[in-house]
Amino acid sequence: MTTATRKKKADAPEQIASIKGFNKDLTCRGFQFEEGKTYEHDGTVSACASGFHACDAAEHPLNVFQFYAPATSRYFDVTQAGALSRDGDGAKVASAKITLGVEISLHDLALRAVEFVMSRTKGKDKQHNKAVSGAASNSGVSGAASNSGDSGAASNSGYRGAASNSGYRGAASNSGVRGAAFSHAPYSKVMCAGDGQALYNTEFASDGSIASVACGITGRDGVKAGVWYVAKAGKLVAA
Repeated sequence: MTTATRKKKADAPEQIASIKGFNKDLTCRGFQFEEGKTYEHDGTVSACASGFHACDAAEHPLNVFQFYAPATSRYFDVTQAGALSRDGDGAKVASAKITLGVEISLHDLALRAVEFVMSRTKGKDKQHNKAVSGAASNSGVSGAASNSGDSGAASNSGYRGAASNSGYRGAASNSGVRGAAFSHAPYSKVMCAGDGQALYNTEFASDGSIASVACGITGRDGVKAGVWYVAKAGKLVAA
C-alpha cells in the first residue's frame, strides 16, 4: 500500500498556483471562461504559442499587468496543471489544464506586490519610517522603503524595489528599474520616475471608507513617468 501511494504521488501531474488576467467579460483571446470551472487544452502546450496562459503566483504579482491593463481587466487566482511550459524568465506559464478560482481586486494585487518585495528584502536593503514628517529610502536590489508616519515619504531607487506609504498625506516614489510605488492612505500620492513602473493609490471618502482604487503602469494608457498621481473615481489623476 505504501509503495502504491508513493507511485501515485510521483506520477501526479505538476500543478501550480497562478494569476490570470481577463477582459471584463471574462474572455481571453476570444475564449470564454467562467468562474470556478476547469478547462483543458487538446494539443501541444508551448509558452506564448498554445495552451492556457497565466502568471506564476510565485513571481511578482504585477507581472499580469504586462498582458492585461488594470483599467479594462479582471484578475483571478487560477490553478494550472498537466503539461506546463514557461517563457524565458519563467513568469508566464502555459498549461494543458486551468481552473478558475476567486477574483482578485486591484487592492489585493497591490498588497501582494508589496508583500512580495518585502519578503525578499534583506535587512540592510529595507527601511521603514513611522515618524511624523519622516522619510525612508532604499537603493538596494529588490529592496523596499515603507512609510507609516503622517506627512512622511518613502522612496526607492533600487532594481525591482518598492516604495509604499500608509501614512496620512504621505508620498511614495520610485526611480528604480522595474520598481513600484504604492500608497494606501488619505490625501497621499504616488510617482515613478521611469516607464514600465507600477503605480497604486487609494481614494478615501469623507467618512474614511475606501471610495475607489486605481493603478497603472507608467508609459501606458496615458500614465506618465515623473508625474505625481492620486486615485479619483477609479482612475489615476495627476495630483
